[in-house]
Amino acid sequence: MPDVRRGVLFGVAAYSMWGLFPLYWPLLKPSGAVEILAHRMVWSLVAVLAVLAVRRHWSWIRTLARQPRKLGLLTVGAVFITLNWGTYIYAVNTNHVVESALGYFINPLVSVLFGVVLLRERLRPLQWVAVGFGALAVLVLTIDYGRPPYMALVLAVSFGIYGLVKKQANVGAAESLTVETLVLLAPALVYLTFLQQAGQTTFGQQGVGHALLLVGAGVITAVPLLAFTASAIRVPLSTIGLLQYIAPVLQFLCGVLIAKETMPPSRWIGFSIVWIALAIFTYDSFRTARAARIARSARALDHVVA
Repeated sequence: MPDVRRGVLFGVAAYSMWGLFPLYWPLLKPSGAVEILAHRMVWSLVAVLAVLAVRRHWSWIRTLARQPRKLGLLTVGAVFITLNWGTYIYAVNTNHVVESALGYFINPLVSVLFGVVLLRERLRPLQWVAVGFGALAVLVLTIDYGRPPYMALVLAVSFGIYGLVKKQANVGAAESLTVETLVLLAPALVYLTFLQQAGQTTFGQQGVGHALLLVGAGVITAVPLLAFTASAIRVPLSTIGLLQYIAPVLQFLCGVLIAKETMPPSRWIGFSIVWIALAIFTYDSFRTARAARIARSARALDHVVA
């Protein structure tokens, strides 16, 4: 039980840090979204290498080097997490925090759809109801915005694909982040060099504090990921599924209460439909997990009696 409690605390810490990201990225202005993204790639690699050095954990490199399929999957994952990071930073720094929160609210529903389309999984009736409500919410918000919520959809789909790829690769958090950032390192350095030569870089030109904040982008990328990994190995998947809503809730509150983004009645209706969909989805997940536990207990009892 203490281990589970520790896992829940790690999970709360990870999702809380992710949820408070909208407070960090505006501090990096006047850096543009792409420059911030490039620094995030570079300094994330430095941070995760430091973690691996402290742990003296390098043996995985030789093993992974002999598995080209996993390396290919992690490369694909790197592309989609780059798209996700870049879109998220752009959304936050252009005052679309609420829309970015929507992306992470609907991400579980998008992941379920990927399971149907790509993995030939079958949805339970309540899962279909939840997906239907999610689609209705997107329609309502499309009418409200006067356009589809592009940034939310890009965030949800890119992170859904990233999660699917990571599941197929089955590589630890620190190890996979190392490979992904190595893949991204070359284009990031090329872009930063271009900015430097063009005299358009902000790193070192906006004071020491600004430079440290750009370096910190890598630290705040690695720390919650490692906390999430520590949580995932200690608590049930159903608990992780519930904890994941902490991040978009905090993002939403940052957008409404701190960034003071406009929330007309129609937008509240759209988000309310999303929350209904997630309530149905969560209820079905817990009900299914409980039924599975009861079935396992019954089988174990039958085995003991036999």
